[in-house]
Amino acid sequence: MELAIPDQAGTAPIPAEPAYTAADFAISDSTRVRLADSVPANTRRAYTRQWNAFTAWCATNGGRVPLLATAQTFTDYVTHLADTGYAPASIEQAMGAIRSCHTAAGYEGQPHGRAALQVLRQHRRHLAENGQRHQKEAPPVTIPVLRAMVDACPQDTVVGIRDRLLLVLGLALMGRRSELVALNRADVTQTDQGLDVAIRTSKTDKNSVGEIIAVPRGDHPLTDPVDAWLAWTRLLDEAGHHNGRLLRRLYVYDTIGRSLGGDAVNEIVRSCAIRAGVPRAAEYTAHSLRAGGATVAYAAGRPISIIAKHGRWSPTSPVLLRYIRAVDRWRDNAMRGVGL
Repeated sequence: MELAIPDQAGTAPIPAEPAYTAADFAISDSTRVRLADSVPANTRRAYTRQWNAFTAWCATNGGRVPLLATAQTFTDYVTHLADTGYAPASIEQAMGAIRSCHTAAGYEGQPHGRAALQVLRQHRRHLAENGQRHQKEAPPVTIPVLRAMVDACPQDTVVGIRDRLLLVLGLALMGRRSELVALNRADVTQTDQGLDVAIRTSKTDKNSVGEIIAVPRGDHPLTDPVDAWLAWTRLLDEAGHHNGRLLRRLYVYDTIGRSLGGDAVNEIVRSCAIRAGVPRAAEYTAHSLRAGGATVAYAAGRPISIIAKHGRWSPTSPVLLRYIRAVDRWRDNAMRGVGL
């Protein structure tokens, strides 16, 4: 290819057209695997499920083309989901999955979604007008609820000791379930003031820079993160698990096995809430720990910026601000103290 160097007259020669071949537009199997792995496993599974549902609907509804889908097909599919009774959050996930698959195929910004968004807004309004809450959230674990849940974990059993650490560390770390199950023993170290927990990568850490989160000692012996960590790691040592995952599955006769899965965290949190008999126990999930950590920190007067950094949120995250507003609506209520 000729270099564009100006000649003596000050004009530059026009570069020759690049002689592209098919190889220039191909990617290797290794690249393809790395691109696929760049998306979190949970997201990949959810998007695959949503894309398969969309393509099946296209096939049974006039043989529509799923890729490149027209705006009309996209909008009709959103209407189908709304008519079927899907929650708005589930419809949003389906829309995101469809557009993500189009982007991956080289169709950035397709299919056009203005009409589809109008249908979704109408669906939200219809649910609201008919008294249905279209956004269900797991209740946050407050400190009294945490103590009740931990108290329901028998500390003379392997499962009780493990579940206590999961609950206490999950709230104190404001941890996502993916972060909790990814913790290795080497990621947690004891300090004079508590625990240093290394989050090697997370949903919002796109470049996997990692961060050390300081978890201070607790005020109550039942919910002290350091004590809970020491009790569980003693059992790991006795079982010969000196390295590898921190939180693990349990098999028959309390045998400590391989790493815990994300779905198992949900089940443990919910079962602990049910055993403790807390209100709305069946609605508790792993996210209740993360939401609870942010909620109790803000109620204790911690600045939003500090909470966001600790929990690995953006300071303007709408999710975080939703937890904050839940506290403010009572603490800074306009009618508080008016003498009613």
